[in-house]
Amino acid sequence: MTKEPRAAPRPQGEQNPHQLGGARANLLEVAIGREVRSFRVKLGITVADLAAAAGLSPGMLSKIENGLTSPSLTTLQTLSTALGVPVTAFFRRFEERRDAVYVPSGQGLVIERRGTRAGHQYQLLGHSGGANGPVVVEPYLITLTQDSDVFPLFQHEGLEFLHVLEGEVVYRHADQLYHLKPGDSLFFDADAPHGPEEMVKLPIRFLSVISYTREGL
Repeated sequence: MTKEPRAAPRPQGEQNPHQLGGARANLLEVAIGREVRSFRVKLGITVADLAAAAGLSPGMLSKIENGLTSPSLTTLQTLSTALGVPVTAFFRRFEERRDAVYVPSGQGLVIERRGTRAGHQYQLLGHSGGANGPVVVEPYLITLTQDSDVFPLFQHEGLEFLHVLEGEVVYRHADQLYHLKPGDSLFFDADAPHGPEEMVKLPIRFLSVISYTREGL
């Protein structure tokens, strides 16, 4: 009987995304470990140095930094003393809110932007920055059809990234022309005039990600 080859062991500290529960099972341990390592590195000390100061073995400290074990409150207190930070500092990343926006296929919010009247359909796929964030990021799915007009005069603040998904278009940025096909990307300063100069193959769909600083910040 032929034996199936055994999977190679995973490096210590590497998370297996296919394991039941994935990284969620030890999310707190990983967050604590990252903070311990970050504070240690900022102090410029080695694992052995911190382990000795906290009364731990280097092996145990390594497991803590890699999120492979759950340290007790007493251990966290000794680490906080050795690093000169409050115990609560180890939970900072775990407590930070991390937002995600899920948009099912075809359900992006259709919004009005300059160019919409020219037959350019904009579907907003998400929005980042919050009410007080200094940087705003807006991803769009833009669709051009036979009813769309060429309009190479868009101008707005910030930076823009384009990635063509379907069709072909000659795209203008300032005084340069780019023949974009599926898989091509373009990243540019959006303050210069830009937009489709010639629609070569319809329909055209491309992902547009616009980033700009919030006014007044």
